[in-house]
Amino acid sequence: MPLDFTAIDFETANSSTASACAVGMARVRAGVVVETAGWLIRPPFPHDRFFEINTRIHGIREQDVADAPTWAQQLPDVVAFIGGDIAIAHNAGFDMSVIRRACEATGTPCPDLVYACTVQMSRRTYDIPSHRLPAAAAAAGYTGFVHHEATADAVACAHIAIDAARRAGAHDITTLAETLGVRLGRLEGFAAATETVLS
Repeated sequence: MPLDFTAIDFETANSSTASACAVGMARVRAGVVVETAGWLIRPPFPHDRFFEINTRIHGIREQDVADAPTWAQQLPDVVAFIGGDIAIAHNAGFDMSVIRRACEATGTPCPDLVYACTVQMSRRTYDIPSHRLPAAAAAAGYTGFVHHEATADAVACAHIAIDAARRAGAHDITTLAETLGVRLGRLEGFAAATETVLS
């Protein structure tokens, strides 16, 4: 199988992971970023308050999302972009929690996704003092992106997985996970609303 996957990144309006206010995605085919997508999201009530600390981080304000589609309206587009890919995220537990919690907050069916975390990949690939996204991306040879811009972060995340696979000699994400000892997780449907670890 080729190195195909979709990297995803969310920004949130406040400390609640249900407060998704932006999403960015990067599609990878045969180890190359071939398409990106990203847009603003109107966070679901009652998770729609914008905290100053979050706005300072990503620059998104309440008025910026006032006319944006809601989570329930946009989730089908997120799921369609990912398709049958394994989803990759930097600190994937956070991004998968955004999906699960936003679905719970809106009563929206939660998608089934298999995912992997590039923080874990970075820790098993690079000898660096910090594995935050900018540092891990730099170790992968990818620099100069705007951190906390969701699409830019997704592309940076994708480059970490691509470089980790190159160094490990892995031709697909499943083999990369096995080689590095990184477990694939699964975000299960809304009825279960759980995250499990695949063996």
